[in-house]
Amino acid sequence: MTHKVFIDGEVGTTGLQIRARLEGRDDIRLVTLGEADRKNTDARLAAFAEADVGILCLPDAAAIEIVAELAGTGTRLIDASTAHRVDPDWVFGFPEMESGLRDRIASGQFVSNPGCYSTGAIALLHPLVQRGLIAADAALSINAISGYSGGGKSMIAEFESGQTDGPFVYATDQRHKHLPEIIAHVGLSRRPVFVPSVGPYEQGMIVQVPLPHLEPGESAALHSALAEHYAGSAFVSVVAPDHYGARIDPRRLNGTNRLELSVHGNPDTGGAVLIALLDNLGKGASGAAVQNLNIMLGLDESLGL
Repeated sequence: MTHKVFIDGEVGTTGLQIRARLEGRDDIRLVTLGEADRKNTDARLAAFAEADVGILCLPDAAAIEIVAELAGTGTRLIDASTAHRVDPDWVFGFPEMESGLRDRIASGQFVSNPGCYSTGAIALLHPLVQRGLIAADAALSINAISGYSGGGKSMIAEFESGQTDGPFVYATDQRHKHLPEIIAHVGLSRRPVFVPSVGPYEQGMIVQVPLPHLEPGESAALHSALAEHYAGSAFVSVVAPDHYGARIDPRRLNGTNRLELSVHGNPDTGGAVLIALLDNLGKGASGAAVQNLNIMLGLDESLGL
């Protein structure tokens, strides 16, 4: 059986990556529009009507606008923007996050794709907060570095033109657009401090959560809880702290839909750090969208990944 998929915004970074993962598959037929029709609302609505699932790769405002236009049509959607990630009418598209979520994605009409930073943070913290190993009101900080592709076409152009050639920290005003979904889906009652940064490389991401005061044995307990939560997962692995050696390269999982989690620490001092490693364009964006698409279509979720 061939399924029809329309990517609205397919010429953006995420859209192009999704298309690349789908266009070689014989079970998917992409519904496409010519350049002249890509911003034509009537043409786009016709494409959505033809498709079994539409994927939104649009800025937030444009995603909200087209969803309103599609109201009442029964169109199934995956939204890769930030617009609907904490909307109760949308299923949060991180199937490994908790029991039953995969089934809700499979039957859902509206699925919101997680953000890249939030995928790492939620993967680390959600199981630990739910098990009471980290308090919902803990004073947490989240530090992360991403390749410049996470900033979309404009940031890619900055780096590739030489206008920007070094790393930088940003969003220090604590208004980063991924914070609301981290708070909501981890189940935090206290807002964490989030410090993202961009490195001078194209793609790849590390998310870190420092835990400065653990009691003896707590690091092992955190590792065990994560390993139990993600046991049997095709894409999420919990690895030992010596898995990487002395240095962890954020580009290690590039080109995959994998996510690696680990707990690093010093039992003598009690200091520890939780680490999530992923491709910001893979499990952090386009790979996750394809995984959700496969689930929604009742297919093996690893197809194309």
